[in-house]
Amino acid sequence: MANPAFSNSPAFASGAKAASYTKPVSSEELDAMYGRPSATPTDTGRMSYEDTIVKTLIAFAVLVATAVVGWMVPILMIPGAIAGLVLALVNIFKKQPSRGLILAYAAAEGLFVGGISYVFGSGFGYDIVPQAVFGTLGVVGVTLALFLSGKVRATPKMTKIFLVGMVGYAMFSLVNFGLVAFGATESMFGLRDANPIVSIGLGILIVLLAAYSLVMDFENVKTGVERGAPRVFGWQAAFGIMVTVVWLYVEILRLLAIFRD
Repeated sequence: MANPAFSNSPAFASGAKAASYTKPVSSEELDAMYGRPSATPTDTGRMSYEDTIVKTLIAFAVLVATAVVGWMVPILMIPGAIAGLVLALVNIFKKQPSRGLILAYAAAEGLFVGGISYVFGSGFGYDIVPQAVFGTLGVVGVTLALFLSGKVRATPKMTKIFLVGMVGYAMFSLVNFGLVAFGATESMFGLRDANPIVSIGLGILIVLLAAYSLVMDFENVKTGVERGAPRVFGWQAAFGIMVTVVWLYVEILRLLAIFRD
């Protein structure tokens, strides 16, 4: 149950070995090689933290730009959600990352995020949108800081707990969606706001699940850099992180709306 954006890519498999190729070299070539400055990951066409950060920022810049469009034309939320789902599946199962498809996914998700933010803002107060944005940034920032400090790491035991939590959350969401769709509950949130204890407990659980998903995303990036994965996989890392962050934002937005309701 790791982020599917990473799980189908061999570049982020911690147990795999990087391919190597060697050929005989002459003494003149060896002298020239020793005289060169040390090559950076960028020089060798390999994945690096700096390059991955740049790619991630570019993807989120595209998302924010189209989110403005989605905010102004909320109806675009529907085609944005459909296109985002299709492009997400394509990017997940595509063996070689495609910058164009990943940026197209970012654009589609921006339309969805902008539209759903407007809908929630118009129904529960527009101030919940910046609250959700800053709440998301806070969770991402704290998670990243803890990961960089080494205090939080993805472990087999925690990953099993994450798996159980995700399966339970998926089943709950499916049942809840059915209740709302068939009018079995008057609330647009269904069982999510059945009572304050359920709302608070479920909201905290989802945020923790999303935060741990971010930890696994960061672990995958670390693995890709350490293995010397091709530089293009930085786009796959940006895609995976974006999937988690968008999920986190929507859940925080929904949680704030339930509290406001």
